[in-house]
Amino acid sequence: MPQEFKYVRIQGKELARNTMFAKGVFSMCWQLIQDDVMEEEDRDLYKEIDGWFAEHLPWPEPCKNQEAVGCGFKTENADEMMRMIRPAMWLLEKYDHPYYVVYTNTPGEIIYEDQYQIATKTDGRLIIQELQESWSPEE
Repeated sequence: MPQEFKYVRIQGKELARNTMFAKGVFSMCWQLIQDDVMEEEDRDLYKEIDGWFAEHLPWPEPCKNQEAVGCGFKTENADEMMRMIRPAMWLLEKYDHPYYVVYTNTPGEIIYEDQYQIATKTDGRLIIQELQESWSPEE
């Protein structure tokens, strides 16, 4: 039986300065626009995508306030959200911008929740651990 996950987040390799957490798909696409990387047609496409989400989803209060949060979709209601965000993922691929689709049941402390999405607290501290000993057998 396949594992079922409650949440999904599309995120990049880069960290947002205010959260020290991986940037989300919306931030990554806006950064490509601000850096003048996207062609005009692609900028227009992304603005349509962003507009659709602004029209159909509440804007979480912690995001409005630029609090240290990470956002994700609830998988139980994510089909339409994922269908609408796929063109943004395609834009990231077109401009060779790496991203990850992260599924989880443990997103962290949820401080905002609606029918489609969550916002979780990020503490801004990276956890760096020593490299563990190799578990592979010695030759």
